[in-house]
Amino acid sequence: MTEILAEASPTRSVSKAGATDNAAAQGARGRPPRPAWLLAIVLTGQFMALLDVFIVNVAAPTIRTELHASGAGMQLIVAGYTIAYAVLLITGARLGARHGHRRLFLLGVALFTLASLSCGLAADTGQLIAFRFVQGAGSAMMLPQVLSLIQRTYTGSSRTRALGAYSAVLASGAAAGMIVGGVLVSADLYGLSWRPVFLVNVPIGVLLVALGLRLMPRDRRQAGEGSRGLDLPGLLLLAAAVTLFTVPMVLGQDQGWPLWCWASFALSAVLAVVFGAYESRLARRGGAPLISPVVLRAPGMPRAVARIGLSMAVNGAFLLVLSLHLQSALGFSAQQTGLAFVPMAALFGVIGLNWQRLPARWHGALAPVGLVLAAAGYLGLGLLLRGGGDGGAALYVLTAACGAGVSMAFSPTLTRALATVDPEHAADASGLLATTSQIGMLTGIAVFGAVYLGGAGGAGAHMAAHSLWITCLALGGTAVAAVGTGLVRPRR
Repeated sequence: MTEILAEASPTRSVSKAGATDNAAAQGARGRPPRPAWLLAIVLTGQFMALLDVFIVNVAAPTIRTELHASGAGMQLIVAGYTIAYAVLLITGARLGARHGHRRLFLLGVALFTLASLSCGLAADTGQLIAFRFVQGAGSAMMLPQVLSLIQRTYTGSSRTRALGAYSAVLASGAAAGMIVGGVLVSADLYGLSWRPVFLVNVPIGVLLVALGLRLMPRDRRQAGEGSRGLDLPGLLLLAAAVTLFTVPMVLGQDQGWPLWCWASFALSAVLAVVFGAYESRLARRGGAPLISPVVLRAPGMPRAVARIGLSMAVNGAFLLVLSLHLQSALGFSAQQTGLAFVPMAALFGVIGLNWQRLPARWHGALAPVGLVLAAAGYLGLGLLLRGGGDGGAALYVLTAACGAGVSMAFSPTLTRALATVDPEHAADASGLLATTSQIGMLTGIAVFGAVYLGGAGGAGAHMAAHSLWITCLALGGTAVAAVGTGLVRPRR
C-alpha cells in the first residue's frame, strides 16, 4: 500500500516532452504500458467487487443461523456493502481524476481485499456489518477508475471491444455472484461454511495489486486535468441525497415501510433538487461542478442514463425474486439456485463481448429489441412457474432469454453513450453511469421485491407462484416502458 501511495505525483508535468520522457523511463525499467494486461487486471477487479453485491444473498440464511443475527443485522450485512458503494461512487470517480486513476484503483483493491479478509474472519454480526461497509468503500474507490482507464488507454475499435468487455462484466457480475455464492456455500470448504464467499477475494486481490504495480502504466496528468476542485459542498449534498434514498430502499421492505422511510425519500428528493441548483449555479460562475455539464449534455447521455437505470432495475429485481422463489417456495439448494443462473450469466457475457460484430446499421435497434426479448422472458417465466412447478429445462431457456435481452439493451447503450465522451471526462461519465446502475438495481430490488414478498409471504408454494407471476408481469411492463426512453429525442 505504501508503494501505491508513493506513485503518480499530482504535480507531474503535462508537457508532451514530459510524457515522452515518462514513457522512455518506463521502457528503460522494462515495464512499458501493456494495454492487454491493464484490461485483464481492471476487469478482474471489477468482477470481484461486483460479485459481492449479490454473493451474500445466497449465503445469507447460513450466515444468519451461525452468527445468530437479527433481521435488522442481517439486512445490514447484505445491504451495508451496497449502501457504502452507492454513496461513495461519485466521490471515488472524482478522487481518481484528481489523484490518479491507477493509484485509486490499486488502493481500492487493497482496501477491498483487507476488508474481505476481515469479513471472512468476523466473529459476530457487528464486526461483519462494519467490514461490509469498508468493502463497499473499497469498491467505490476501485470501480469508477475502470472505465476511466479504458477510455484513456484504448482508441477506435480497440476501445469499442474493451467497452464491450466492460459492460459484459458489469452486467453479468450480479448473476455470477448468485452462482459463485451457491457453489461456495454448498461446498462448505474445509468446514468454513459461509466464510469462503469473502475469503476467496483475498488471493485474487493480492495478485491484482502485485500485477497492477508491475504492469499497469503509471498515471500521467493530461492538460487541465486535476485542476478542477473537489467540490466538497457538491459531494456532501450528493452523498446525503443518495444515502437518504438508499438506506430506506434496502431496509424499508423488512420493516414494513415505516414513516421514517417516506420522510427519508422526501428529504432525498429535496436535497437532489438543491444539489442540481447548486451545481448549475457553480457551472454558470465558471466553477468546477461535480459532474461536468459536458457529460450531461453529451448526445444520448440522458437517454442512456434512463435506459441503464431501468435495465439494471429489472435485472437486479429478477435475480433476487427468482432466487427467493427457487429456494423458499420450490426448495432448491443454494448450489441448485446458483446453477439456475448459469445460462443467463453466460449469454450476458457472450452478447456483451460480441454485439459490435453485427452490422453497424443494426446497433441502434439492439437495445429496444433486447428489452422486448427480456420482457417476453419475464412473462414466459411467470407463466411457466405460475402453477407451482419448477419449470424443468424451460426454466434455463427463459432465464437465458432474460439475460440475453438485458445484455442487448445494456451493453450497446453504455458503449454508444461513452463514445460521445472525451477521455478527460471519463471520470465524470464513469461515476454517473455506475451510480445510475447501482441506484437502478437498488430501486428494482426494493420495489419488485416488495411486490413478490407481499403476495408470497409464507402462504405456501401456490401463492408464491401467483405472486411470482404478478411480479413477472410488472418486470415485463417495466422493460417495455424502457423501450420508450429511445422515443424521446433530445433537443439539438
